[in-house]
Amino acid sequence: MTNATPLTIGFIGLGAMGGGMCRNVVRKHDGPVYAFDMNATALAAVTSAGALAGASVAEIAQIADVIFLSLPGGKQVAQVCETIAGHIHKGALVIDLSTTGVDEARGVHASLAQHGVDFVDAPVARARAAAEAGTLSIMVGASETLFARAEPLLRYMGTDVTRCGEVGCGQVVKLVNNTLLFEHVAALAEMMVVAERAGVSNQTLLDVLATGSADSFALRNHGMKAMLPRSFPEKAFPSTYVLKDLGYAIALAEEMGVPPRLPKLAAEYYQTAVDAGIGEQYFPGIIQIVEDHR
Repeated sequence: MTNATPLTIGFIGLGAMGGGMCRNVVRKHDGPVYAFDMNATALAAVTSAGALAGASVAEIAQIADVIFLSLPGGKQVAQVCETIAGHIHKGALVIDLSTTGVDEARGVHASLAQHGVDFVDAPVARARAAAEAGTLSIMVGASETLFARAEPLLRYMGTDVTRCGEVGCGQVVKLVNNTLLFEHVAALAEMMVVAERAGVSNQTLLDVLATGSADSFALRNHGMKAMLPRSFPEKAFPSTYVLKDLGYAIALAEEMGVPPRLPKLAAEYYQTAVDAGIGEQYFPGIIQIVEDHR
């Protein structure tokens, strides 16, 4: 009895999150992994780790049994999947790790289904370090059958892989997750400035909050690691990306009949950051907006 031929995996999109995720797939998958990105430097970073370079999206689609996508948003996912659909074989699986609108995910699912191709939305949470370490949280929208097919592959990249419901439900949970984080960071920015002006150092404030009921992931990561040292590098997760995700969340809330008051308030801070010319900085940099009374 011989072992089944290993799946050929394709990975499209090798940015801040995609590069680390792809390297984990390369390390843990027994079969070939073909990668593609329009950025030659990003592509070289994964081929040096063992990935095979694809010449184009079309070539990846022709070769792969499973294709992972890690792209900036729904528009890019739809465009790439349109190309994929013209070249991929029936029965293949596309797993989208990007954050998109719920309707966009369901639209791509329906479009690929016409070509006999399966689709799973599987947006990821946690930071770039988790993408590199393979410890992401992955929220999956798929049928139970497709989830069983996708889960072992997703565990190359994540330690927490959860089926949230049918296609699109992964995006629902991801948008809720991100919206709560962005709101929390905005609230933290305000209170850090208030406390400092009232005579309490930010270091003392965050140390004490971390021992009480205000403790949170946002406080320990975005507060302590970025807002406290005022370190907001570019090429991390910028306010422009925040606005994209908040836009999806606001649209979803309105569609569900819930007035999105808090997401809209948070979006004002991030939009002000963009207008002030710091929109490409790491998004906790909105504390600068509070400090400057913008």
